[in-house]
Amino acid sequence: MLCERVGFLAVLCRDVTARLVAARWDETSLGVLAAGVDEGSRALPSKGWMALRRLGWATPAPSAAASAEGVGVGGAVVVYVSDRVRRAGEEQAARTLRLALHRRSVVMALLATWPADPSRRTGQEWTALREALPPGTSAAEIRNRTRQIRGWARAHAGRLPAGLCELEEPPTVAASVLLAAMDRQQTTLERVDHARARLRVKLPLCAAPVSRRDWAWHVIDLRLPPAVEPDALLHTPALRITPAGRIAVDLPHSRPVATAPATGHTVAVGFDWGVNTLLTGVVGRLTGQGATARVVTDGRPLIFDATAISAKLHRLRGHREHLAAKRDHYRALADSPRAPHPSRTILLDKAATLQSEHERVCARIRKVNDALAWSAARWAVDQAAALGASVIYLEDLATLETRGRRRGNARLSGQVRGTLTRAIRHLAAKAHITVVTVPACGTSARCPRCLRTLGHHPAPDRLDERGWKWAHCTSCGLSLDRDHAAARRIVSRGLLAQSHTTTDRTTGTRTIRTTAEGTVTCVRRPKKTTRRLRHARRAPDPQPRPRGPKTTPGKTRPTPARPSPARRPQTTRRMPDMRTVPATTPTGAVQRPAGHDTQTPTPSPGQRSGHGAPASHQPEAPLPAGGRRLSHETCRQRTRAAERTGFHHVHATEVHTLNPRFGPHGTNTRPRRARNT
Repeated sequence: MLCERVGFLAVLCRDVTARLVAARWDETSLGVLAAGVDEGSRALPSKGWMALRRLGWATPAPSAAASAEGVGVGGAVVVYVSDRVRRAGEEQAARTLRLALHRRSVVMALLATWPADPSRRTGQEWTALREALPPGTSAAEIRNRTRQIRGWARAHAGRLPAGLCELEEPPTVAASVLLAAMDRQQTTLERVDHARARLRVKLPLCAAPVSRRDWAWHVIDLRLPPAVEPDALLHTPALRITPAGRIAVDLPHSRPVATAPATGHTVAVGFDWGVNTLLTGVVGRLTGQGATARVVTDGRPLIFDATAISAKLHRLRGHREHLAAKRDHYRALADSPRAPHPSRTILLDKAATLQSEHERVCARIRKVNDALAWSAARWAVDQAAALGASVIYLEDLATLETRGRRRGNARLSGQVRGTLTRAIRHLAAKAHITVVTVPACGTSARCPRCLRTLGHHPAPDRLDERGWKWAHCTSCGLSLDRDHAAARRIVSRGLLAQSHTTTDRTTGTRTIRTTAEGTVTCVRRPKKTTRRLRHARRAPDPQPRPRGPKTTPGKTRPTPARPSPARRPQTTRRMPDMRTVPATTPTGAVQRPAGHDTQTPTPSPGQRSGHGAPASHQPEAPLPAGGRRLSHETCRQRTRAAERTGFHHVHATEVHTLNPRFGPHGTNTRPRRARNT
C-alpha cells in the first residue's frame, strides 16, 4: 500500500514536469533561461522552481476547469494537489531545462560554423569552431553532435535543423519526487540513531485526489547503510519506484572534510586505464628542485585485473542485443498488414516478454558495472594511502574513442570510467588525497625512460610482430607492459606539472592541461631495516650498556663456531607475479593451465570429499614430485586481495606499505639504479 501511494505522488509530479517541459521546449524559452536574468534584469535564483516562477512560467492547466490549486491528470480529470507538490514538479522541470542548455550551446556553435565537409574540417574551420564552443567541450562530444546533425540533415533532404529543439524531442521525465523542493508542511526528516532515520511525508490516498481529505501523513523508517557515518548530516531525499516494485530512497548525506592541497606533492600514484586490466598504477617520487627535478619509481606495478568481469559484461551485452533484435523483429511482424489478428496478439505478447527480459539484463549490467567501479576505486585509494601518496593522477579520457576497429567500442564504453572516476574522487576526499587528471595524449606512444618512440608488440618474446600489449624501446632497451609504461608517464606528467593545476569552481575537479615531459628513473628498492635500526627505534634503555664486546665473568676464550649447514640458495626479493615453470601434474589429475596449482582427481560417486568427509572416506590422491601432498583447499584458495576487492574472480595487487625511506620524508635522496634481474 505504501509503495502504491508513493507511486501516486511520483506520477503527479511527473505529469507536472512533463507538461511544463513540453510547453517550454523552444529556442526562445531556452534562450531566456540561458540569459540567467528576469525581466527586471535581476539574476535568477539557484532554486529551479523559484527561477521558473520569477520568469512567470506557471504550470499550464490541461483544461479550463482546473482551479488555481488544481492540476489536471489525463486532460479531463481535475485533481487537488498542494503548492509543495507543484514545487517538486517545477524543480525537476527546471533541472531538465538547465541540463539542455549545454547541449543547445554546442549545437548552436556547430550550426554557426558548419563546414563544407563535416568529416574533415580545415584548420581555419577548427579555429572558428573552438572559439564558438563553450569551454570544456571535449572532442568526443563534437564528433557525436556532428554525427547527429548529419543524420538529421540526411533524413530531411540536406536541410540543417534550426536548433536543439528541432533536432531533439522533449526529454523523457522519470517518475520521481524531489522532496528537497518541499517544506515541513509536506515532509520532515529526522535521525533516530546512528543506524536509523525517520521520514514523514504526506501522500495521496488515491491516484486522483479531489480534496484535502485524500491526503494523509505516512511515516517511513529508513535503515541507514554502514557508509553513512554517525556524524553525517542527512539531507532531504528523493523518492522513486524501482522496476521491481519497491520504494527507493535516494538519501544524500554530507560530512565536512578538509580540502586537499593542489600543489606541493612529493609522492604520487598514477593510474592508466585499460581494456581488460582496468587499472594499472605505479608510485612515483619527485626528487630535486627546479631544473634538476626528476621522478623516480621503485618499478613495482599495481594491477587491478578485471578480465573475468569484462568477459561477463561482454556476454551480458551480447545477450541484451540479441533480446532487442528479437523484440524488434516480433514488433515488425505484428505491425505488418499481412499478419492476422490472432497472430498479432501472440507476437505482441512475445515482444512484451522479451522487453521485460531486456530490462532485467540491463539492470544486471548496471549493477555489475557499479559494483566493479566502486571496488576498483576502493582498491586504488587504499593503495595510495598505504604508499603515503598525497595525490592520485588519472588520465583525462574524455576524448577516448576507438579508431578503425569497431569491435572495441562496446568494451571501451562499458568500462564505467565515469563512475570509477567519481568514486575515486569521493573516497579520496575522505582520505585527504587529491585527485587530478592529466593529458592523455601520447602516454603510451613514448618511452618513460628516454622519451623515444615505443614499439608495441603482442608479447616480450615476439618483438618482431606488431601488437598491443607489450612495449619495447629500441633506443634504451626498455621492455615492459604497455599500461605500466603509460602509468609511469602519467605520474611523471602530474608531478612535474603540478604547478599548472586548475580547479573548477562549480564541480571542484582538478585538471592539468599543460603537458610536462620528463623521464622516469627506476631505482632499487631500499633494503630491509637491520637489527640495529630496529633496536634504535625502541624506547631508550634507562641503563645503557658500555660499548665494546660482550664479556661473561669467568670466560677466558671465545666460544667455538658451530659447523654451518649447507648454504641455502638465496632468492631474490623480486618474486615473479606468476609461475615461470609449470607445476608437475600427477597421474590421473585433470588438465589445467600452466602455472596453476595441481588439482586432485574427481572422486567417484560413492565417495565424499571436502571438509565434512570422514578420514576413512577421503580419496587418496597420488603424491606430487617431492613427496608433499596438496590439499583441496590449497588448490582453490582465494587471495586476500581478491576478497578485499569484493570479487572472487578479480586479480588485484595486494596493498603493501612502502618502505619509509622511499616516502615523502625518506632519506634516500640519491637512489641507486636497479639491477638487471
